[in-house]
Amino acid sequence: MKKVLVGMSGGVDSSIAAYLLKQQGYEVVGLFMKNWEELDDRGICRSTSDFEDASRVCDILRIPLYSINFVKEYWDRVFSHFIEELKLGYTPNPDILCNREIKFDALFEKAKELGGDFLATGHYCRVEEGRLLKGADPLKDQSYFLHAVKGEVLQHVLFPIGSLSKPEVRRIAKEQGLPIHDKRDSTGICFIGKRNFKTFIQQYIPYQKGLFENTRGEVIGEHDGAAFYTIGQRKGLGIGGPGDAWFVTSKDMERNVVVVEQGADHPSLYAKGLIANTVSLVCGKALPNRCRAKIRYRGEDQPCSVEYLDTDRVRVTFDTPQRAITPRQSIVFYKEDCCLGGAFIEKAIRS
Repeated sequence: MKKVLVGMSGGVDSSIAAYLLKQQGYEVVGLFMKNWEELDDRGICRSTSDFEDASRVCDILRIPLYSINFVKEYWDRVFSHFIEELKLGYTPNPDILCNREIKFDALFEKAKELGGDFLATGHYCRVEEGRLLKGADPLKDQSYFLHAVKGEVLQHVLFPIGSLSKPEVRRIAKEQGLPIHDKRDSTGICFIGKRNFKTFIQQYIPYQKGLFENTRGEVIGEHDGAAFYTIGQRKGLGIGGPGDAWFVTSKDMERNVVVVEQGADHPSLYAKGLIANTVSLVCGKALPNRCRAKIRYRGEDQPCSVEYLDTDRVRVTFDTPQRAITPRQSIVFYKEDCCLGGAFIEKAIRS
C-alpha cells in the first residue's frame, strides 16, 4: 500500500484531499504545518484553531495527524525576503515563496523522512505524465502559485481535488459530516489575515513621509512611505478632489516618490511587455517563442511572444498592452492547460 502524507491546513480543501486518497486505498497520514506564531486580538493563535479543525477531521477520517513547526524556516526563507523586497519598493508574492521553500521543499523532505511515497495538498491543479495542468475549476485554478516548484518534486506530489470544483468539494465534505464543510476560505496574505496591510507592515518598515506626484512631476499629496504602495493600487491613497479616482502608476524609491494618475485606464498604467528573471521551468528545457502568460493570479492568460536575453532572463511582449505590470510579481506561462513555468517580473516595457 502506497503511503501519502497530506498537508492538512484545517480547511475544506486539504480535508477532502485526505478523504479522497483514503477512499482510493492509500495509507494516509496528515501533516499540519505551523508557519506563523502570533496572537490575535483575543489572545488566540490562529494556527491553534486551524490545528484543532485539522485534528477533528483526521479523527473522523481515522488517520493520524502530526504537527510540524516551520516557524523559523518560514521566517528565514519567506517572511524576511518579503520584507526586504518591500523595502526596495517591490511587491513580492509570499504564497509563491511559501510553496517553493516550505510546502514543496521543507514539508516535502519531512514527508520523505516519514516514509511517504507521495506528498499531497489541497491545491486546485493537476499533474499528468509529469506535466502541471490547470485545475478543472477555472475560478479556483492555483497552478499560478506552483510555477517555481521543481518539476522533479511535482512527480511525487498528488493533487486529489484538482479535477473538482469548489462547490463539489464542499458538498463532499458536508456529505461526510466534516465540521469544516462551510469554513470560510483563507484570503489575502496568510500572516496578515484581515488586518490592514500598512498597519501590519509598519511594524517592520517605519513610516517615511514622501510625496505623491503625477506623471508631469506635479505634487498631488503626501504619503507615508513608497514601500507601502503597489502598482495599480487605488484604495488607501487618501487623495481626494474632483475627477476620477487616483491610481499608483510607478514608484521612485530613490526620491521616495509615488507616481499617481487619475482613471483606471490611464495610459501610464499600461505596458506592452516586460523583462522577467529567474525563469523556473516546470516541464521542458525552454519556454516557446509563442505561448500565453498571466501577470497576476486572478488575471486571464494572454497571448505573448518570448525572447531569451540570458539563460534565465526573458523579454515578454504581449499582443495587447497589459495593465499594472508589477515588479517582483510572477509572470506564469501556459500552453493551453499546461503550466510551463514562470519568472519574477523585473520591470515593465512601455515603449
